[in-house]
Amino acid sequence: MIRINLLGTPKAKNKRSPASAAAVMEVGEVGSPKLKVLIILVAVALLNGLYWYRLDKQKQTIASNMAKAEQRNRELADVKARYLERQRQADSYKRRVDVIDQLRANQSGPVNLLNTIGDTVNGTEAVWLSSMKDQGTNVDIEGMALSTDAVAELIENLQKTGYFKNIEIKETYQDETVKDMQAFQFTLTCEKLKS
Repeated sequence: MIRINLLGTPKAKNKRSPASAAAVMEVGEVGSPKLKVLIILVAVALLNGLYWYRLDKQKQTIASNMAKAEQRNRELADVKARYLERQRQADSYKRRVDVIDQLRANQSGPVNLLNTIGDTVNGTEAVWLSSMKDQGTNVDIEGMALSTDAVAELIENLQKTGYFKNIEIKETYQDETVKDMQAFQFTLTCEKLKS
């Protein structure tokens, strides 16, 4: 180690003065470039170690959260599978109920048609039906009336029911076989509304 006397006082061989000791400490090893580099390297290593420690803690936290999320995902997958199975069962049940309701509606369709026409004919004076044929979308009605006005009233009453959309007279003529009174035979075609 090289010592430089900056105070200018001669140095005693064995005795050190307090002033010279202070000068040596200021200029000595503290200012050496090797020591500064070593301090910087230690500080960088310490900061790097702290940063690594923080990243390691984050890694452990993320791994723990991921394990919990995967466990929750497995639980929810089981719940989803049960839900989808019950949904399929509910859809199957609903289809069955819909088919049964449709069959009931189709079963009561002719009954509703007969009730509608029966009530209409009963509400119209001087009209009798001899036959009625359900042709799917059309209904053919044959009958007898005492006047053409009674036939017109029957057509009007059938339109008021809301069951038919279009009613046409196919044919009407006076029946010569009835001698006591005037009678008219008629044939109507009624187009049903789609329900």
